[in-house]
Amino acid sequence: MEEPNIKYILKLSGNDESVRLKLINVLKYELPLEIEAYYATINQNQLQQAVFHVHKIKHKMAILGLENSYSSAEIYENQLSENRVELQSKFENTLTLMLNFVNSL
Repeated sequence: MEEPNIKYILKLSGNDESVRLKLINVLKYELPLEIEAYYATINQNQLQQAVFHVHKIKHKMAILGLENSYSSAEIYENQLSENRVELQSKFENTLTLMLNFVNSL
């Protein structure tokens, strides 16, 4: 399994420590809220609403260097649009991985 990293954040921030910290703080604030919203829609079987949350979360995957997970999230997003959940477990495992990583920053 691929591992999250902050290479993209470092690239975006250049040598500016304050920009790096702002980007990390945005991740730390937004990611848990987006994950919570995703689970709320899934638990209520509101798959069309879950599509919106998966779309937002997959961009955080890209920021954390999870290219393969981003691709899988795109497929999962399309599945949800068709009321299918085949990649749910894989997506949710990635959420746990991301959240643990972001919390460790």
